[in-house]
Amino acid sequence: MSTRPGPAEPAPAMHGGGALKVVAEGVLSAVRPDLNWDDGRRPVAWLHIVAPPSYGASPSVRSWCSCGRDMFAAGRARALALIADHEQHRTVCSRLIQRREAA
Repeated sequence: MSTRPGPAEPAPAMHGGGALKVVAEGVLSAVRPDLNWDDGRRPVAWLHIVAPPSYGASPSVRSWCSCGRDMFAAGRARALALIADHEQHRTVCSRLIQRREAA
């Protein structure tokens, strides 16, 4: 009778302390990315465009900025107008200007 554990069972630690091995022998483990990594950048202005593949379907756009601006438009003409307004807002928004100067 063999005393080795089966392939699905954890093996005891080599030092005999009873701790279980985290990874079975022969199994490669991937290094996971550091979830606390931060480069200091923060999104401050978004433009979310939903354009269905059908020409007859109505597109929609949402423009959001960290200064508090939150606008929505539906329909082709209004969506294009909001896209242009969002681009213009990015040049005059005080919060975005402060972030550019700080960088």
